[in-house]
Amino acid sequence: MGALDWMIGAARGPEPDHTLYSGEAGVVLALLEAQRHFGDDRYGDAALRGAAALMAAADVEEDCSLYFGLTGLAVTLRAVHELLGDEAAGRAADRALSRVRSRFDGQRWGEMFELLSGNAGIALGALHAGDLDLAVLAAEPYLGTADPTPGGVNWAVRPGPARSHHIAHGTLGIVLALAAVGSAAGRGDLIELALAGAADVVARDEAGPTGFLVPHSDPPHRPELIERYSYGWCNGPAGDAQVFRLLGAVTGDAAWAARADRCWHTVTGSGLPRRLRPGFWDNNGRCCGTAGVLALACDRHVEQGQPLDFATLLADDLVARATVDDGGARWSNHEHRVTPSALAPEIGWAMGNAGIVRELLRFARLTGGADPAYAVPWPDHPAAALRG
Repeated sequence: MGALDWMIGAARGPEPDHTLYSGEAGVVLALLEAQRHFGDDRYGDAALRGAAALMAAADVEEDCSLYFGLTGLAVTLRAVHELLGDEAAGRAADRALSRVRSRFDGQRWGEMFELLSGNAGIALGALHAGDLDLAVLAAEPYLGTADPTPGGVNWAVRPGPARSHHIAHGTLGIVLALAAVGSAAGRGDLIELALAGAADVVARDEAGPTGFLVPHSDPPHRPELIERYSYGWCNGPAGDAQVFRLLGAVTGDAAWAARADRCWHTVTGSGLPRRLRPGFWDNNGRCCGTAGVLALACDRHVEQGQPLDFATLLADDLVARATVDDGGARWSNHEHRVTPSALAPEIGWAMGNAGIVRELLRFARLTGGADPAYAVPWPDHPAAALRG
């Protein structure tokens, strides 16, 4: 509860941040999770206060993406409507999606063409918010823009020559959207293209046959700043495994579960959450840190009955790294290239309290034998299937 108290009371910056990635939209979803988990209406009341600002932003925000714009607002506002019965939030979600549709140029919404900022995220967010037609509209341009590779296909996701391979900005994020939308819409062509994109990434594996590890990008994108290999959700096997989970569910092909197992072998053998060297594991958050790996650990427990030993290690590490005082609890990430290296705590989903709280609450339910389902599923996180 201390982390929730700090998140609610933390001072916001001079410029409002309404985004799902780092701002109020992600915070509201964490508050909805807390309201369901604790049965405490003060978290629902705080979510409604946050949603009021998001409703106003839905009429003026220009960015259309899932993590930085209108699609993310629509996802959160739809959840507020469904969980708290706020009809105004539902109407605002509809307006946000209508504005997204009006800004489509026939192929895309901006320079980026991936999950966090582009079509793939808009497709997943629209599907999550109940607009299948918009989801298909966002996914279809990938059919005509895929480039053949020796292993399959990939896409130019940003200006410049680098092709990224993972979920946040690369091929597997597009694969996730194509598979999810294709399955929902009965579009075999989208699923077939998803499998071709996944095949390209599988062909790049450098850790087989027991592990799975693919570089960030080729040619390397900003190698002076970006590690060649990562292990978290955004650009590493913790996220790759989530895509493979979905492909297994969509196709029924056991090979995808085997690849997810190989991802897990690499993650658990990497040394995380220990900070083995500067730059190796400096983040606690959901996007590229410990909380994102905890999400996968809990999924594997729910679906396969895997022991919670590694999940407990991750949760204990998060607890140990929290700063706790009269103001509540929060986490500081680290930037090893600057001094001092401790970064200011953040409230949001990607790097801050909202993403961490959401995963710790789910872990607490699992260890207590309660319902492992999230109150609000996340658009790019395939729901865990309970073992029959």
